[in-house]
Amino acid sequence: MTTKVTMPQMGESIFEGTLTKWLKKAGDTVVRDEPLFEISTDKVDSEIPSPASGVLSQILVPEGKTVQINTILAIITESGAEEKESAITPSREVAVQEIPQEAPTKPEAPVHPEPQRTEAAPPPAPEATTPAEVSPGIRAQDIRTSPLVRRLARENNIDLGEIHGTGLEGRITKEDVLNYLAKRSAPEEAESARPHPEPAVPLQLEETEQQPRIQVSPAPAVLEPAQAAVAAYETPQFVGETETVSMTPMRKAIAEHMVLSRRTSAHVSTVFEVDMTPVVQLREARKAEFEKREGIPLTYTPFFAKALIDAVREFPILNSSVVGENIVYKKPVNLGIAVALETGLIVPVVKNAHLKSFTGLALAIQDLAERARTKRLKPDDVQGGTISMTNPGTFGALFNTPIISQPQVAILGVGGIEKRPVVVHDAIAIRSMVCLSLSFDHRVIDGAVADRFMARLKERLQAWTRWID
Repeated sequence: MTTKVTMPQMGESIFEGTLTKWLKKAGDTVVRDEPLFEISTDKVDSEIPSPASGVLSQILVPEGKTVQINTILAIITESGAEEKESAITPSREVAVQEIPQEAPTKPEAPVHPEPQRTEAAPPPAPEATTPAEVSPGIRAQDIRTSPLVRRLARENNIDLGEIHGTGLEGRITKEDVLNYLAKRSAPEEAESARPHPEPAVPLQLEETEQQPRIQVSPAPAVLEPAQAAVAAYETPQFVGETETVSMTPMRKAIAEHMVLSRRTSAHVSTVFEVDMTPVVQLREARKAEFEKREGIPLTYTPFFAKALIDAVREFPILNSSVVGENIVYKKPVNLGIAVALETGLIVPVVKNAHLKSFTGLALAIQDLAERARTKRLKPDDVQGGTISMTNPGTFGALFNTPIISQPQVAILGVGGIEKRPVVVHDAIAIRSMVCLSLSFDHRVIDGAVADRFMARLKERLQAWTRWID
């Protein structure tokens, strides 16, 4: 008896994933619920357990390949299964799986093939679009895609009916949209990059005894945008060794999200200096007791998180998002906490953070950070954030200006706490100081509102002299 190992669906809006690592090799014995492979999506990295016990008889999808959900990745042969069954079944599954990935339209027709029509099918021309695809009323309802793709289309004024979906059952994927954007912008960039006709075709006159002869110098070639970008970096002046490494799936997702955010929000930052001496003294007095009671170390993160959450409740515009020409105010405060991993950065979310006590908040943050580092987060753990916080101060940064996590409108950056001489009541004193930065979306948050919010946050931290559970 054999068991098919398939790509799981890691969330409602996720329809594909990248198989980043096999934890077992073909021929290895596996036990049910034992970690079998790792996958990465645009939401989360995760270890996937084995669905059955037996022998991993065949691996059908290699590491680094992105596939649709329900794609068969491997075959597990259970103990006592016949060799004949294990040898025949995988080959059939390979044939089935290659169809939706390499030729999502339809398999090769054995009867009355039409070579010209077959060759034109993969890149459909706009004029060949059917009336059903052209109709805006039908397009919004019938096209199969994810919320992320629809948001990308909306923000870039893309008609999804013009895009040929390569995903499962014709679903339009994120890569389809990005490829369409690249093709759409290519003619415009090529046109703007083309030199003027006068210098492009210079004329050279060669005097001869009989009559002048005109030589036409060849016009410089116009590079495609991708070629121009590569040529710009591959300059002949560079001397030395280089190494080219492909981006990991997480790094690709981070790059796409950061560029999208900068293109979406009008980023502005403001920085405030805060005297953390009361909080430092309070933590020093209670950290031993807290760790003994709760089993986790008492860090500064829950102090900043609690003050941020309470300040957000006073300024609800910081807990909103922009949808078209409307502002959507969120009542729950779902706090995203940036966690640095070896492969990149991930932002798990503390749901309903405004309902948690200080201790409950500290425990929730510690749990999410630990599960993020051990790849045990679920898709729901990284969705639904309404405002975020990042702490580069743990690495020694004075402050930073972080990029907003869409569709949020603000993110708090926490710098390092350092002792510095400051003026207190007209006298110089040594105090524990920190710089807090707020990156906010100027489309909906004015500078005055952002500064009043930061002033309130500063006031809460500097007045924190009493322990709360």
